Amino acid sequence: QVQLQESGPGLVKPSQTLSLTCTVSGGSITTNYYWNWIRQPPGKGLEWIGYISSSGSTYYSPSIKSRAAISRDTSKNQFTLQLTSVTPEDTAVYYCVRRSDPFKYDYWGQGTQVTVSS
Repeated sequence: QVQLQESGPGLVKPSQTLSLTCTVSGGSITTNYYWNWIRQPPGKGLEWIGYISSSGSTYYSPSIKSRAAISRDTSKNQFTLQLTSVTPEDTAVYYCVRRSDPFKYDYWGQGTQVTVSS
């Protein structure tokens, strides 16, 4: 059974960098899937941020591409999100999610609340 678990600080100050890690168990991040970050701001719908593929390639939403970076540590079976220059509009529950083809988001972490505030 694949499990994903997000970790990282719950409070980030404006203009700083948000860093989150997703630890995957029950399957390797180097085999056949896309590993995504998705967020949900309060009172709004889900927003896709980007992914890192099993081969290590990345792709981002155009709306956030200039500030986001997804990387991975295959030795720890983890992938990370860094979001620079955060504002209160980046306050959201952040999820790490596995996507299998075709576009099936089949395994989700429980989500972690990140608040941007001074």
